[in-house]
Amino acid sequence: MRLEAITWDRLAEQLADRLAGLEPADGGAWPRVGFDAAPAARPGELAERVGAALRVRGRPSLVVGAEGFLRPASLRLEHGRRDAESYYDGWFDTGALWREVFGPLDPGGSGRVLPDLWDPATDRATRSPYVQLPPRGVLLLHGPLLLRHWFPFDLTVHLQLSSGALRRRTPEAERWTLPAFERYAAETDPAGTADVLVRADDPRHPAWSG
Repeated sequence: MRLEAITWDRLAEQLADRLAGLEPADGGAWPRVGFDAAPAARPGELAERVGAALRVRGRPSLVVGAEGFLRPASLRLEHGRRDAESYYDGWFDTGALWREVFGPLDPGGSGRVLPDLWDPATDRATRSPYVQLPPRGVLLLHGPLLLRHWFPFDLTVHLQLSSGALRRRTPEAERWTLPAFERYAAETDPAGTADVLVRADDPRHPAWSG
């Protein structure tokens, strides 16, 4: 696969151009886009840039972070605070994402999306209000390990880090999660299955293939 050097701003513009005409594969009213990456690759920053670029094009969007849908600490940390298997299989409340984010965007859905559910700092529900996404509004969901859950994305973007870059850019206190990303790469192959691949080893000089 040939990768082309690009700036983050230009990448956001290119993706927004593509998303401006994107229609849901299931005939619904709201396209759903996934920005998949380890936290060290900062997928939320790209999602926010794309959301801003879409607004300039007159296309509404909603940026949602998967980290707002963590499970309560009593479940998330059942096997300890540094268990990579638990991080891989049990940290994120995928049921809530299906119910509160994807379900309302199904054909005939209400379009009322919950932007987050759980605050890990307080270990309490956020009580955030629902957000009404208008027809043709684009969901921009970002987070780690997204492509292993069969979420109904209409376009997927994977920000790839080499194993060395991932280790360097992951804070030492979070490096216990690295085996989960090794397993994810082996079992899901996000770099090979995503619609758009962004190589982000050097945060100043990304490259992409889309």
